[in-house]
Amino acid sequence: MTPEQKAREVIDNKLVQSGWIIQDMSKLNLLAGLGVAVREFPTSTGLVDYALFVEGTPVGIIEAKKDDAGGNITAVEGQGI
Repeated sequence: MTPEQKAREVIDNKLVQSGWIIQDMSKLNLLAGLGVAVREFPTSTGLVDYALFVEGTPVGIIEAKKDDAGGNITAVEGQGI
């Protein structure tokens, strides 16, 4: 399992434990539940790891980064726009 696959598994588990429904873009249904997390969601600046929707309205994103990149968030902040 690659580091990316391991990270996705951890994030998926945490989202499910928090009540989110996780979907891939190929099976997109933003009204499948109260909270839907969509993997590899396209934005104007490229793909985000997860886009979060509540009742079909976008409310946030999740961008997974290596632990050692956590201190320099400004290097990747453009992905969140």
